[in-house]
Amino acid sequence: MKRSSRVRVCATTTVGVLALTLITGCGGDDSGESKKSKESGGSATTQADEPAKAAKAATKAELEKLLVTKADVTGYKVESATAEMKAVGTKSNVKVTEPACAPIVYAISGMAPGDEAPVVQGKVTQNLDPEAKAKAKGKGSDAGWQDAFAESMNIDMTFLSLSSYEGDGAEKTMKAVADAVAACSGGFSATVGSERTKYEKVAPVKPSGFGDESVAFSVKGAAEEPDDPTGFTYGEVVRHGNTIAAYTTVNLGKVVSGEPYAVSAPVVKAQSAKLK
Repeated sequence: MKRSSRVRVCATTTVGVLALTLITGCGGDDSGESKKSKESGGSATTQADEPAKAAKAATKAELEKLLVTKADVTGYKVESATAEMKAVGTKSNVKVTEPACAPIVYAISGMAPGDEAPVVQGKVTQNLDPEAKAKAKGKGSDAGWQDAFAESMNIDMTFLSLSSYEGDGAEKTMKAVADAVAACSGGFSATVGSERTKYEKVAPVKPSGFGDESVAFSVKGAAEEPDDPTGFTYGEVVRHGNTIAAYTTVNLGKVVSGEPYAVSAPVVKAQSAKLK
């Protein structure tokens, strides 16, 4: 698929929480990410073995007060993910060929990665820098416009969810996510609503190190056509006591160009600060 076509396809794809179809057929190569992970000692294992103290789950209202806001993260737009969540629906709309892989799908779909728990969602989008914005608005040849448009898409869009659990539910959830990353390395298929996607690979990447423990991973979508490239999305799940923050970042510009990227660090840092 030519680059201009890939830009057009990616740009016209509806960006949902998981963006199931977004990460397939939109470009990407995991060679850079794999190298980056190996060099940094990337791992999908937990960062701390200290168990969380048994506690009562926070209510949805309490979680909403802990959700990151525009005032917490400079250079990003913060808004509700209500529209995307309505499109995705609930866990009853999720079907996974390998049940052990379900926590991964839940985590990158804006749902509670563990058993039913109070959950709230948000969407944090990186502001486009002035120079890229100017280029995107500029006129020129079709090829020039495509390049400018691709540059304007080079921003991180992060969907995040906060969920809270009774007793040791959060710890069990983290184990389920870590186990899923290991068990599902060879791929699986999932259907969210009416969208079915095949994933070729799940790989651990270096986690942020925030919270009591964290698991980070990349998910590679299978190409829709034999000659199509494939794309990646990145997720991270972080435990803060009995509250779990799950993040998914998509950068369309890097998906198209094939450059590796990661869950948006400023967003994780800002949200983690509110959960201390």
